[in-house]
Amino acid sequence: MHTLSKSPRVVIIGAGIVGANLADELTACGWTDITVLDRGPIPLTGGSTSHAPGLVFQTNPSRAMTRLAAYTRTKLASLMDPGTGEPAFNPVGGLEVATTAERLAELHRRANFAVAWGLEATVLDPGPAAALHPLLHAGRILGALHVPTDGLASSVLAVEALRARAEARGARFLERVTVTGLESDAGRVTGVRTSGAGGGDGAGGGARDGEVLAADVVVSAAGFWGPQIGELAGVRVPLVPLAHQYVTTSEVPALRRWRDRTGEASGRAGEGAAVGTGNTARLPILRHQGEDLYFRQIGTRLGIGSYAHRPMPARIQDLPQYDAVTGAMPSKLPFTPADFEGPWAASRELLPDLRETEVREGFNGIFSFTPDGGSLVGESSELRGFFLAEAVWVTHSAGVARAVAELIVNGGSETDLRELDIARFEEVQLAGDYVLETSQQAFVEVYDIKHPLEPRLSPRRLRLSPFYDRQVELGASFLESGGWERPHWFEANRALLEKLPAEWVPPERAGWTGRYDSPVSAAEAYATRTNVALFDLTSLRRLEVSGPGAVGLLEQLTTGRVDRAVGSVGYALMLTEAGGIRSDVTVARVGQDVFQVGANGGIDAAYLARAAADWNAAAGTGSERGEVRVEDLTDRTCCIGVWGPRARDLVQLLTETDLSDDGLRYFRAAVTSVAGIEVRILRVSYVGELGWEIYADTAEGLELWDALWSAGRAMGVVAAGRAAFNSLRIEKGYRAWGTDMDTEHDPWSAGLGFAVRKDRSGYVGEEAVDRLRGGAQAEASPGGPGAVANGRRRALRCLTVDDATTVVMGSDPVFVGEEAVGHTTSAAYGYTVHRPIAYAWLPASVGVGDAVAIRSFDRMVPATVTAEPLVDPDGKRLRG
Repeated sequence: MHTLSKSPRVVIIGAGIVGANLADELTACGWTDITVLDRGPIPLTGGSTSHAPGLVFQTNPSRAMTRLAAYTRTKLASLMDPGTGEPAFNPVGGLEVATTAERLAELHRRANFAVAWGLEATVLDPGPAAALHPLLHAGRILGALHVPTDGLASSVLAVEALRARAEARGARFLERVTVTGLESDAGRVTGVRTSGAGGGDGAGGGARDGEVLAADVVVSAAGFWGPQIGELAGVRVPLVPLAHQYVTTSEVPALRRWRDRTGEASGRAGEGAAVGTGNTARLPILRHQGEDLYFRQIGTRLGIGSYAHRPMPARIQDLPQYDAVTGAMPSKLPFTPADFEGPWAASRELLPDLRETEVREGFNGIFSFTPDGGSLVGESSELRGFFLAEAVWVTHSAGVARAVAELIVNGGSETDLRELDIARFEEVQLAGDYVLETSQQAFVEVYDIKHPLEPRLSPRRLRLSPFYDRQVELGASFLESGGWERPHWFEANRALLEKLPAEWVPPERAGWTGRYDSPVSAAEAYATRTNVALFDLTSLRRLEVSGPGAVGLLEQLTTGRVDRAVGSVGYALMLTEAGGIRSDVTVARVGQDVFQVGANGGIDAAYLARAAADWNAAAGTGSERGEVRVEDLTDRTCCIGVWGPRARDLVQLLTETDLSDDGLRYFRAAVTSVAGIEVRILRVSYVGELGWEIYADTAEGLELWDALWSAGRAMGVVAAGRAAFNSLRIEKGYRAWGTDMDTEHDPWSAGLGFAVRKDRSGYVGEEAVDRLRGGAQAEASPGGPGAVANGRRRALRCLTVDDATTVVMGSDPVFVGEEAVGHTTSAAYGYTVHRPIAYAWLPASVGVGDAVAIRSFDRMVPATVTAEPLVDPDGKRLRG
């Protein structure tokens, strides 16, 4: 990260493991005007850090979360108590056990995540697994996932070490300070109002009661108090405090015998603590996720955590006050023994030696949960300069702190943060009832086996396209995304399977890859490739950028040429300053000062809105810039994709606009009418076939669908779902942002260099692009986005599976010989090419024709790097 000669004023609210790490990261960059506040005493502030069990399991389905955990592990391992020299991390390793065949398969899948993201991980047979932990019995498990670099963190010790280091660089930590308000001016934070004693030994002394601490940046790392801080800022923080049970046992005789036999440390230090520091432990941390349990050694006792109980949301006003005499703290509620009866029985079933023990003490500890179980990170859209670093577990604490520091200092993080970005939530997902229900669901499912396509069961039907009733009539199988009901396939098309050519019939898919799949999707793909189909695209984000400054703003934010004739459509990238792919967009000029932008979600919408606000602020200072407006059209408009070789025949029946190549060429747009309904029509396709995206007001959407359906009946039009859509777009080589590429990847390595216009300048990321353009095929700039892994240049490659009957999925490791060299991204059965397809990030030296293997669960699946696109490489079908 960059360093500054003059430090902006930063106030961090919360001195737990995240706030302390953030102060350390910022002061390491030379930012010294850092104030860290906490309502409790430091380091035992009374928040979740004060009782966290300290387990650091790095493996996660998310590449980003695994990277953040790996950084946390490395950083914590470097910390020591400034007084005693005691380390803050104990690398005892981690074991996750399976007692069912389904859970064992999941452990193989998790091992693949670990290997794909660069961790050492092995699925062990029962004997070797039991040999690592004296309480495990080989006959009670089917296997275990072993990650040797996992371990135990002492979060309180880490806070002390981080505080000492940050204070030595100029930061100050103030305890027993309550935040009562935030000051702002012109939509930007300017200060923090406080009350309390404000004691502290850091530079600059304490805070006076009622003082306003001036701030250029404020970060809420307040944990389960985050929603309260957010309310003061006028920012909704979708987080619910939930109780999680934790107990410590009496002495386990088998552990004492093991200690005496092996001569391991006595473990007396920390034995009296409910959690313990973890530094006396020698046994790997253990998870029994099938029963929602985890175990950690505390000397000759065990600490046991359970998620196998009813969700217990806590109201902030009901939490106990901090009491140094009794040990009471807000994050520790009284233990409810009845909720632990089942987990205690399951613990004794897995570890029979626990039958010689009893529960010595327990408590219900408060942690933060969000609607999707993820952290909340990033700058608020409502108040500039106000950042969130909430719902962060110890496992990811240092990594998240580093990422937030990079956002503050550099304007962007080296790790792609889309899965943590607060802007990922849709408006309906910020409603109080939704947050409460789904956050409790996230608690219940924390250790569940989750299929990547698995939709939530409730709440549903929150956002419906105007075609929903017709889709129900056609037997749509709906999945859910962002609150939208999205058809995956239509049972009405099942009869078409009887007419499907034999080579188009997909292989039977059972088990994991067959979930949320139907052969009907093959019929829908066939209809799209050979006739015409209607796709509901309503859930895709649509923004309107308008005003005299629209051209200037869009040319600043995108790599394409925007200032073209009305009716032009362009595909472009939005980049980070480092040249990473922030998003890919279509930009259609539908009026002289009006553009429709097809974006990738709420993160894009928030980014454009912030950029527009900055643009207008500059325009108001007397510059020659015209003002610009950004409006989200998604909820008041709808969209139908009409695609296939007969798409022109269908749509032309309903409009007087000439849809021939002479009348409306590929990548052109028009404002016209279809069936008497005013529409915007764009000749673009995400499935690689001739056709149009047709946009209308929501109120007229059903009429538009009915008109197209009625006109198309004679030619055999079908409704098609997302499963066919995804297969068709992968066959055509079209990327999906967030799956195939993100901010960690540059345009050339992602195969999107064509979207960066050589005749353009003045856009975000241009300087990085100039560095990358010449050497894109050779080497990336140090610290640049996703171009290099393990010292080797990477590229996104197309793979076809050699065995046409074995379907693979994304996020699996890819091997060349015995070495894991990359991972898959998008994957599907290619109905047109009659074999499974996957895209994968691989070393650039692995080229077309090379043999690789994809590890799917515990099976190596041979595949071949193949030239792309697989379908219509010269684009004749699109321009037909």
